[in-house]
Amino acid sequence: MSTSSTSPSPLPSVTKLQVESVTFPPSVNSPASSNPLFLGGAGVRGLDIHGKFIVFTVIGVYLDAIAVPSLSVKWKGKNTEELTESVPFFREIVTGGFEKFIKVTMKLPLTGQQYSEKVTENCVAIWKSLGIYTECEAKAVEKFLEVFKDQSFAPGASILFALSPTGSLTIAFSKDDSIPETGKAVIENKLLAEAVLESIIGKNGVSPGARLSVAKRLAQLMKNNKIEEEEETKTDQEEAKDVSVGDKLANEN
Repeated sequence: MSTSSTSPSPLPSVTKLQVESVTFPPSVNSPASSNPLFLGGAGVRGLDIHGKFIVFTVIGVYLDAIAVPSLSVKWKGKNTEELTESVPFFREIVTGGFEKFIKVTMKLPLTGQQYSEKVTENCVAIWKSLGIYTECEAKAVEKFLEVFKDQSFAPGASILFALSPTGSLTIAFSKDDSIPETGKAVIENKLLAEAVLESIIGKNGVSPGARLSVAKRLAQLMKNNKIEEEEETKTDQEEAKDVSVGDKLANEN
């Protein structure tokens, strides 16, 4: 049930986030691979009902450390606003070849059926808009609904999704803040795994707050990554200069 892969990059230094009294720690270990992942951002999912905004769930998005240098290639130097409004940037997070983890914590009670039907409805809408809805995805949706069929979630309970770089979606459940070491089910469908994340932080995602939070945090991390790269280049150049001066002195002697 677990997919192990090595994470070559050290985790970026990030802080915890508290959203609607739910605390997301700076890092977690994925129940799919046991790899440590850093907190990319967090936000709420809610609806305006009769003029009052009702929060249903609070969502945290975690990423593998290699996400930062991977995304930096194209996106470093962009500010929070530019990233928030960029559909290609979030598509790259969704489809990128690094592990992602989503923690969805309940603020109001929900049944597994209510939750899974809404998620799959959003996933199917995404696939149809991209023209990629096939029989494979229809079967993956059936499996997804089956996993949630007998579940019910009290306030404080969490639904956990681990998205592997190879495209499997590991689903786990927790009655509290803890993260289980292994998942309850694994669905081998890359498009479903990606659509679950896209339905949260994508163009029409259910959590604009999480989208903004991810953009803000990654803009800063990519900026830091750029500074580190420039410092490394400067050090390399200085070392090369020292070697060159050393060679020159050796030749003169």
